[in-house]
Amino acid sequence: MKETKSSVVILSEALKAGIEKWTKKYPPERRQSAVLPALTLAQEQNQGYLSRELIDAVADYLNMSRVAAYEVATFYSMYELQPVGRYKIGICTNISCMLRGCDKIVKHLKDRLQIDFDETTSDGQFTLKEVECLGACVNAPVVYVGQRYYEDLTPQKIDEILDELNGQ
Repeated sequence: MKETKSSVVILSEALKAGIEKWTKKYPPERRQSAVLPALTLAQEQNQGYLSRELIDAVADYLNMSRVAAYEVATFYSMYELQPVGRYKIGICTNISCMLRGCDKIVKHLKDRLQIDFDETTSDGQFTLKEVECLGACVNAPVVYVGQRYYEDLTPQKIDEILDELNGQ
């Protein structure tokens, strides 16, 4: 597939340069192998989500099928297809976290933020996501906010985290 002028125009030069760093790790005929980091970079530069036009542009830039790019973007939970809050909170509800009381943390977050999973607070600050596993089972329950993990959570620790984020 060839790059189309209209779709690739939405990719900034900085984003293209970032994608190029990743494509160089693969043989030229395998540019599409950089789709995961390319979509991640695109999402980071688009306020935390991937629009349809942005996915098309990344696919065109990597000379891959748009459908294949959508398959990636919809399969992995790290990609958002709708706008998210300033802070995306992902809470693990898998077995280790469940056994260590994540249900109390989930309830506390939902009550405090007045939202459910896959919703964003009315002020646009927080989006709450349920995630399958964060790989920190020994310190369950666990949440992430952006790139930071918070472990051994209690409702009090959640309040401290939210208060700190609100103060930023």
